[in-house]
Amino acid sequence: MTMMISGPRRIVCLTEETTEWLYLLGQEARIVGISGYTVRPRRAREEKPKVSAFLSARIDKILALEPDHVFGFSDLQADIASALIRAGVPVTVFNQRSVEQVFAMLWQVAALVGCTDQAEPWIAERRDRLGAMQAEVARLQAQGRRRPRVFFEEWDEPHISGIRWVSELLGMAGGDDVFPELAAKPLGKDRIIADGAEIVRRAPDLIIGSWCGKKFRPEKVAARPGWQAVPAVRNGQLFEIKSADILQPGPAALTDGVEQMHRLVLDWMQSHG
Repeated sequence: MTMMISGPRRIVCLTEETTEWLYLLGQEARIVGISGYTVRPRRAREEKPKVSAFLSARIDKILALEPDHVFGFSDLQADIASALIRAGVPVTVFNQRSVEQVFAMLWQVAALVGCTDQAEPWIAERRDRLGAMQAEVARLQAQGRRRPRVFFEEWDEPHISGIRWVSELLGMAGGDDVFPELAAKPLGKDRIIADGAEIVRRAPDLIIGSWCGKKFRPEKVAARPGWQAVPAVRNGQLFEIKSADILQPGPAALTDGVEQMHRLVLDWMQSHG
């Protein structure tokens, strides 16, 4: 008896998170094209044709793959999506910005490929793990340890911070975002911190850099004028989390990204009263 395959069979993923998720679900055979920025899972780069960047795509190349569904992310890919829709291709563009929206996106993709039975235990395990992180931090607080103030820098020139899912995951990991007000602003241009002195004034205990594909340079941060007064700089608490691990609003941020933030926070809390 032949098993019926439900949902789309030829999927193009314009961003990494849906690619990684389909691999985790064991549905990588459905993927016929990926983003050139995809690094998770690494094998996807070897196995799948690269048909898009982030803000641009080879529409002709995508159409030649005869996809029966394309997954995209955010208003930034609206022009790509509209071109494909005009060409008759079904397109779903997700716009997940919060942790809850990331979980919702994962469930929706799983539903489209008939894999909610596989997805639900994975999602439940990650929710439990986030809860366990919060409980671990609460125990340290009960022992008199304070939460660190954290500046998360997603770009250096100009300074950009406050991406919502990162800010929320940082809070669950045990850190307090020093620019929490920026998390309400979805567009990067609205999260620019024009005055670097304001970062100094907010006195972060930890600085975490993830420069969107560019290597984080802690020595450059430490050398900024006036930044020697920042506790994180003074105490050598500057760290990198690779952008593929935290700036991807999908499985990576919920696993490797938040786990790295949690380890940094725990190390700081255990060494500071």
